[in-house]
Amino acid sequence: MTETLDIKITKTTHSRLAETDFDNLPFGKTFSDHMFVADYADGEWKNLQVIPYGEIGLSPAISALHYGQAFFEGLKAYKHADGKVTIFRPDKNAIRFNKSAERLCMPQLPEEIFLQSMAAVVDIDRDWVPSKDNHALYIRPFMFATDPYLGVTPSATYKYMVIAGPVGPYFSKTLRVKIETHYTRAAEGGMGFAKAAGNYGSSMLPARKATEEGFDQLIWTDAKEHKYIEEMGAANAMFVLDGTLVTAEAKDTILDGVTRDTVIALAKEWGIPVETRKVSVAEIIEGAKNGKLTDAFGAGTAATIASVGSISLDGEEYFLNDPKTREFSQKVLKTLDAIKYGNAADTHGWNYLVG
Repeated sequence: MTETLDIKITKTTHSRLAETDFDNLPFGKTFSDHMFVADYADGEWKNLQVIPYGEIGLSPAISALHYGQAFFEGLKAYKHADGKVTIFRPDKNAIRFNKSAERLCMPQLPEEIFLQSMAAVVDIDRDWVPSKDNHALYIRPFMFATDPYLGVTPSATYKYMVIAGPVGPYFSKTLRVKIETHYTRAAEGGMGFAKAAGNYGSSMLPARKATEEGFDQLIWTDAKEHKYIEEMGAANAMFVLDGTLVTAEAKDTILDGVTRDTVIALAKEWGIPVETRKVSVAEIIEGAKNGKLTDAFGAGTAATIASVGSISLDGEEYFLNDPKTREFSQKVLKTLDAIKYGNAADTHGWNYLVG
């Protein structure tokens, strides 16, 4: 049995729940009433507490602001028809959280703190979990360095926090994507596999340029030759090519996505061939031309399954079949939703029950 942690809870005196419009939830802009905070100092995690959501005081010299020791995770909690609330596969995120910490020379977080911190916030704010289809409570655990020291060295102190907020669909349309052949998201030996804050900061300029050209997302390619597909925006790129589910291998340039892992597990269960390998730009474009590319989508916690409608390369746009006719991704989406919302048996033990 996992030890139940001593988490001090201070409830808000004024809930913002009644002031929140649950019919209008732009992703990441609405936050629930409480948050979790813990401090790392002298080699241990201490001061575990749930407090009202709000501002925190920080020195302007903290090393996270100057040297980038900061990373995060993203999960979702779902409300079932019987009122139960579950978090989807948080054990996988706990493993990845500590891989990110190791890469950024930051302390490991015990899995019980990771799981129970989120459960504590979700439990006290369970009324914030939407009951509507395609809606959830998005959970953002994160860690950052707090030493007030302007020196290029790992911090000795850190803060771990969890905030959450109700969200609707991340994408509301089929995506028009562009294959990026100049800018690079990650390089071998770097930290593309970690959810480091800096990874996302470096992606913003090329993403904005793509948006200005009318695209919804970028497909990132390898840093060396720009010949191989890596990720799609902030999601894993996945394809069904000639009947086989194909996606890039999760290595040091590619995030080992929880949704990606789930999709692969379902595909194997259904007897669909799966290949995790180098995926060349050339074969995807050729598949789009000859009709062998029958499905293309981004897989991620925020996006879930985001269908790709067209892929552009060097000014040429290749249109794919109607997403509604795509047997695989439609089946994946329906199956995932059924499990997450408690409408189908959770035979894998993916749902973590809160409370």
